[in-house]
Amino acid sequence: MVKYVYMFGADQTEGKSNMKELLGGKGANLAEMANLNIPVPPGFTISTEACTHYLKSKGLTDEMRREILSSVEKLEKTTGKKLGDNKDPLLVSVRSGARISMPGMMDTVLNLGLNDNSVVGLSDKTGNARFAYDCYRRFISMFGDVVLGIEFNDFEKVLEEQKRKSKLNPTLTYP
Repeated sequence: MVKYVYMFGADQTEGKSNMKELLGGKGANLAEMANLNIPVPPGFTISTEACTHYLKSKGLTDEMRREILSSVEKLEKTTGKKLGDNKDPLLVSVRSGARISMPGMMDTVLNLGLNDNSVVGLSDKTGNARFAYDCYRRFISMFGDVVLGIEFNDFEKVLEEQKRKSKLNPTLTYP
């Protein structure tokens, strides 16, 4: 059975620095840092084999899906948080990482796990609505840009317009 997902951090590290061909540079280096007991947040790396298969066949196998979902469950158990939870959401960063740095690769998407409900939980948990909604704004703009191909500048224009309106009307606040 081929393994497609490798956990790292929190005493469950499955990779090493010499696995760059399989885990990409970032994945192998995160695994190595965890092996050296450097405190990295727990996470998982989807192998380059899974990515190659996805690109060739335009999809994941059922086995790959099960392994990814199982890894999300392990991450939730490790952190004590749930993806999309309305009270204390698990937030995930999605980053690409080839074995060597490659210009033009997929950009990062931060704060996966935020939605209209979980942002309220993040706001309540941190006591900082501005922080929570800014995280959500960043998630939406990054996801829109990286995944949906919406120009990043389109989001920036809307943000600048909102900033202008808030200067004209200082009573505008977050929901």
